[in-house]
Amino acid sequence: MAANQGDMYRLNDIAHVAGFIDQELTRCVRSVHRQQKMILHDLILPYLDRANLLHVARLNDYWFKLDEPLISAFVERWRLETHTFHMPFGECTITLQDVAYQFGLPIDGHAVSGCLSDFEQLMDGGKPAWVWFGELFGELPPDDCIDDFTVSFSWFQNKFRVLTAHASEETVQIYARGYIMMLLSTALFTDKSGARVHLRWLPYVADLDGLGKYSWASATLSWLYRYLCRVANRNVKNLAGPLSLLQSWIFWRFPAFRPRGFDAILWPLAARYIILMHNHFHAHVCMIFYKLTSVHFVMKQVGSVSSVVG
Repeated sequence: MAANQGDMYRLNDIAHVAGFIDQELTRCVRSVHRQQKMILHDLILPYLDRANLLHVARLNDYWFKLDEPLISAFVERWRLETHTFHMPFGECTITLQDVAYQFGLPIDGHAVSGCLSDFEQLMDGGKPAWVWFGELFGELPPDDCIDDFTVSFSWFQNKFRVLTAHASEETVQIYARGYIMMLLSTALFTDKSGARVHLRWLPYVADLDGLGKYSWASATLSWLYRYLCRVANRNVKNLAGPLSLLQSWIFWRFPAFRPRGFDAILWPLAARYIILMHNHFHAHVCMIFYKLTSVHFVMKQVGSVSSVVG
């Protein structure tokens, strides 16, 4: 136990939100969540299937309504040291198995890695990123759609809106690349830019047949952990990442917060919540009540160690 109780809520000089619950009872994180709004053309489905991203693509066709008070209450219980939620009954966390069950993503495979700038230096031949982009997509976006190593969503949405039934295989592959880059940027690896696609995905979409070799589940889980750790800082109020995964996991593991009428077992599990029910008020009220009645108990127990519930 920390000598000073306040030290328990500070990690690397960052003030954990759990130490200020009494002062900010109504604090609520705001989600950075965007829908892809790109047409899922039938001709690109085989490429998505081989990439093990077809389930996520079908989920992304629907708007996943997020309950921000619900997410906020769980953020307050997130511990950066262990990547677990500290609850009155012990610890629990999202595991790789949960990601596979909720989103249908593969666990086994190569690591998804890379850097956010000058990444062409790590590629064979050192081809400049924008030259490679032009080769893969047949053209470059206009200057007003480019910012550093990112392209605006609007360019992708307008560029890949119509795909004719008699399109060549080369054209279908270009559309598949565009859809996958948008899918990764909106459904799995959302950042706070909210409306831009990063070029870091070029090395992956360049080899469409090799996309299925990667462990998308582990990369998605790492990205979620990263943003949960960031928003645990009381001075950060915008949360990005795969938030539909987090909320679907909460509904699955905590039935009391589950919307009425969504008890059917579908695959993947998140498919049950692609359209949240209109009377989601029940989950909201239950969580706020739970938050206010258990807060002091959680603060006392937040430093304890107990078994992890998967």
